[in-house]
Amino acid sequence: MGASAAGHGAVTLKALADPLRLRMLSLIASSPRGEACVGDIASAAEVSQPTVSHHLLVLREVGVPTSQRRATWNFYSVAPQARRAVITLLEAFAPAAVASGELEHQMPGLTDADATLELTARELIAQYPALSPDLVTHIVRESYASLARGAGVRAHLVVTADRFARQRLDDIVTAQRPTGAAHPPQVLFVCVANAGRSQLAAALLHHHAGDAVFVRSAGSAPADDVHAVVRAVLAGLAGDADGSVYPKPLTDDAVRAADVIITMGCGDTCPILPGKRCEDWIIGDPALASPEGVHAIRDELETRGRALLADLLAGQSLTTG
Repeated sequence: MGASAAGHGAVTLKALADPLRLRMLSLIASSPRGEACVGDIASAAEVSQPTVSHHLLVLREVGVPTSQRRATWNFYSVAPQARRAVITLLEAFAPAAVASGELEHQMPGLTDADATLELTARELIAQYPALSPDLVTHIVRESYASLARGAGVRAHLVVTADRFARQRLDDIVTAQRPTGAAHPPQVLFVCVANAGRSQLAAALLHHHAGDAVFVRSAGSAPADDVHAVVRAVLAGLAGDADGSVYPKPLTDDAVRAADVIITMGCGDTCPILPGKRCEDWIIGDPALASPEGVHAIRDELETRGRALLADLLAGQSLTTG
């Protein structure tokens, strides 16, 4: 390596030698669209937009990302001449971080996610013929992007995005049902992180209701994973036998599809739509509770859930009778 190339390489590596910049770069590189805007990055990194703009400027000065302005946002992507080096860097260092215990999840494929998402979209287009192909494709890609933003780069992201996209498409179909059409009541539990109370409430209601009630849970700012203490309770209910329980972003489609929306006393709010039954259950956070406290929270959610189920089924029998 000549002196000039070494000097340029050292300047670039110095610009990359910052944890936040590496996280920002991994988000941009792993996006299914191959780009991310300042708002997306700020939300994922939990920092202010001016901070993101400052660090992106440092990276742009060494030629790593490029930007394109659309409407009021700048969208950043990895510069073509730097993409191979960036992907090699991220893929090379992530396994080392896993081995050292500094990173609890592996990097998803940065180069093949797009092809996998295209395959997923084609499968779902065939399974949801009532919806337009463009809408299905959009939901698949947006589901992947929203999970990546909300939980950071995580293992099995494409598989999880497939599940989330199917749920969202089901919600769209449900919301489009004719007014007055007979259907199982749909209940949506909402909290901020969708990692504790809402997951447990949904699992308990589903455990007792079976197919009589359609149950969802979501969060306005989903956590990386379900709390360990809650996951242990879910395992006892056989509610996470296939590992499919994960924090999910709250979507407009889920709200529109729901007949009952229940927030969990954590200060979260949902859009108010006509015809929706809304309740707020003041429930303690199991992540902050003792083992005895977790048991008490479970019991309270079960009691409330049983009462809700009885009310819903009574109302349904009156309607159908």
